[in-house]
Amino acid sequence: MIRLFAAIAIPSEIGAGLVSRQDGLPDARWRPMEAFHITLRFFGDVAENVAADLDAELAMVTGAPLNLELEGVGAFGEGHEIHAVWAGVVEDPDLRQLARRCETAARRAGLKPDTRVYKPHVTLAYLRRPNPDEVAAWLAGNNLLKSPPFRATSFGLYSSWRTAEGSRYRLEREYPLV
Repeated sequence: MIRLFAAIAIPSEIGAGLVSRQDGLPDARWRPMEAFHITLRFFGDVAENVAADLDAELAMVTGAPLNLELEGVGAFGEGHEIHAVWAGVVEDPDLRQLARRCETAARRAGLKPDTRVYKPHVTLAYLRRPNPDEVAAWLAGNNLLKSPPFRATSFGLYSSWRTAEGSRYRLEREYPLV
């Protein structure tokens, strides 16, 4: 089994601006710059033969390059159950279309549908039972986040490997957007 997801990598010049905001939340597990991405579809643990089918299906996904921007911040969860803080992605219909195409590829490869509402974002940190007031203060202090526009000319199939320091990601295959 291999843990997989499809995503768009964040360019290092945009990532540097995100790293500069990684402060002020005690015990936050801040993500390294190389882990910054916009998930298109999380596939989960997949058998090797299904991973090969998924790769073949993703290779058929089409789409034009995307012009994207990050804007604002938020959190997943409420109160002491907040488990992540993130940077938002400016609404983009073409990004949503690409995510839907990745969902279709997953279904064609035999994976179950993802029933979660798609919320494009870049995870900045994972939290474990944080102080809600500290999270609120961090959100208020970073809510004006706005990146310069950046162009995404590809998306990738990534594997996720759990380590003592947190998950590490490896690009397994890249698919062009032309």
